[in-house]
Amino acid sequence: MELIFEKSRPGRSAGSIPASDVPAINIEDVIDRKYLRSGLDLPEVAEVDLIRHYTNLSRRNFGVDLGFYPLGSCTMKYNPKVNENAAALPGFTGLHPYADDELAQGNLQLMAQMQQYLCSIFGMAEFTLQPAAGAHGELTGIMMIKKYFEKKGEKRHRILIPDAAHGTNPASGALCGFETVTLCSNSEGGVDIDHLKSLMTEDVAALMLTNPNTLGLFERNIEEVSHIVHEKGGLLYADGANANAFLGITRPGDLGFDVIQLNLHKTFSTPHGGGGPGSGPVGVGPALVDYLPVPRIVKTDNSYRWSENYPDSIGRVRAFYGNFNVVVKAYAYIRSLGAQGLKRATQMAVLNANYIKEKLKPYFDLPYDRVCMHECVFSGSRQVAQSGVHTTDIAKRLIDFGYHPPTIYFPMIVPEALMIEPTETESKETLDAFCEAMITIAHEAQESPHRVKDAPLSTEVNRLDEVLAARKPDVAWKKQ
Repeated sequence: MELIFEKSRPGRSAGSIPASDVPAINIEDVIDRKYLRSGLDLPEVAEVDLIRHYTNLSRRNFGVDLGFYPLGSCTMKYNPKVNENAAALPGFTGLHPYADDELAQGNLQLMAQMQQYLCSIFGMAEFTLQPAAGAHGELTGIMMIKKYFEKKGEKRHRILIPDAAHGTNPASGALCGFETVTLCSNSEGGVDIDHLKSLMTEDVAALMLTNPNTLGLFERNIEEVSHIVHEKGGLLYADGANANAFLGITRPGDLGFDVIQLNLHKTFSTPHGGGGPGSGPVGVGPALVDYLPVPRIVKTDNSYRWSENYPDSIGRVRAFYGNFNVVVKAYAYIRSLGAQGLKRATQMAVLNANYIKEKLKPYFDLPYDRVCMHECVFSGSRQVAQSGVHTTDIAKRLIDFGYHPPTIYFPMIVPEALMIEPTETESKETLDAFCEAMITIAHEAQESPHRVKDAPLSTEVNRLDEVLAARKPDVAWKKQ
């Protein structure tokens, strides 16, 4: 495919501008020459060539609207367009973030109701919608935990993080000045209770627990885990990135969690990826309510207003009040599905993951063979041992079948990990076709391993040097 610079021809234009009726001036008379650039190498193309070029480029990007996107731990599910339409209403997009409270009553009401919905769904006392995404929500939650212990006069220095947690967890703890300590998993893929007991001292501020964890497994001993943490005065933090595995089934607040961060752009159907925008609300139990970020929404009589009158707050963590339009999409999703619809979505996500697990486990190693939640984790160790085909080869070969590869080499406690999350939005026919592709690749790995190792075979570029591309990107176009 040609670069747009290669399509360029002198004198061609994608539009015509009427002659100016404003007297011309010499720009150098008003702007210092050192701030001016000359000789910009901009392409000159006709409008039809411009449209075709960018339309063709858009078709080269893979997205959930084009095909199955089973990216484990990221919940890349189809997003109903009605939610997009709702968020695009002029009353939402046209309101300035600094508008007076009196002029923003509808939007304030939506946010207040959204917080109430999240409290009800997750069993928490209060929520903030301010954080921009999941990792930002993690940081916000840990900041509140730190402020909580400072207010109590306790100096706790450590945070426990399971080896099956999301990778952002230790970063959030470290940014707040905590030492992060790894908590081992047991043979079932859950928390090793004995190890937790040995680590849980009065110097530990919190346990950050992803539940279900990145193995796609629910913590069977959650009540005992909660008791061990709270007995030593610590707090239990829930990484809620995998919340689509338990909506309407159980509530973290009822299980003993003191704080939870969500990913609205994952669980509640908002386009995800490419750096955002996201939304990472944080919910807290009664002990942490005073530390929530400000401003907070307050309802007085029949109106809503912002309030900064919370002296123990950690302060503001985001400009304005978070990514508002992402919240609108999630609000529309919750209102359209209702309580029963959210529960049904969870049931389908769990059913789909277990369906894939059962269909593929004769062909790939399954380190933790138990009922999974929203995702399942295989290992390519069998293929490595038999023919030297690695998980990355399997992922590359999937591209030839028209699928985005699943997450690979994560979680790191599974060698040659292959992490598949089908989500609730995919049909049985889609899952069957995907499984057939995976089974075909498993056979190829045995019978013609070179074919898998050379994949992808259908793309214009075969195997890129991904390490070199990351360390020394060269995106400049040089005119020949």
